[in-house]
Amino acid sequence: MDIGVISVRYARALLKSATEQKLETDVYRDMQTLAESYVRVPQLRLTIENPMLAKETKKELLVTACGEKPADLTRRFVELVLQEDRESILQFMANSYITLYRQQKNVIRGRLITATAVSDETVKKMRQMVASRTNGNVEFQTEVNPDIIGGFILEYDTYRLDESVKSKLNKILTQLKK
Repeated sequence: MDIGVISVRYARALLKSATEQKLETDVYRDMQTLAESYVRVPQLRLTIENPMLAKETKKELLVTACGEKPADLTRRFVELVLQEDRESILQFMANSYITLYRQQKNVIRGRLITATAVSDETVKKMRQMVASRTNGNVEFQTEVNPDIIGGFILEYDTYRLDESVKSKLNKILTQLKK
């Protein structure tokens, strides 16, 4: 069976159970942390896929990778995945859960890139603007990138607004070359 199909089935079942228990946001946080752990610690995947490693050790590693205080449902889910020998696709399950949760809760991801750090008030205003345009809940990430010289780049959903000085200078240079 296809990894994508399996991971989505597990993620749907987890989301359904989490929703029934009103733990979907807690499990969402756990799955985000788990997915991030896989990205930040590439050895995690290799370690979890090692057939010589005891299931109990794998469980401890995975629960730890879910964050400081994972929900009991998350712990039970990890146990189920290990019991069914599906640990090799747990990363895909976590990402599928994140996607399904965002669809269910109408969560829009946004990103604001600036040349220097901006105030919390500015971030709040940008978040509110995105929320009003999308009619969704906004997860907002800020990033400082001095290479853009000044201005900002705002990204959300499939929208990108590039008002950076670097972009404007590049446009002027392109026009001068014509």
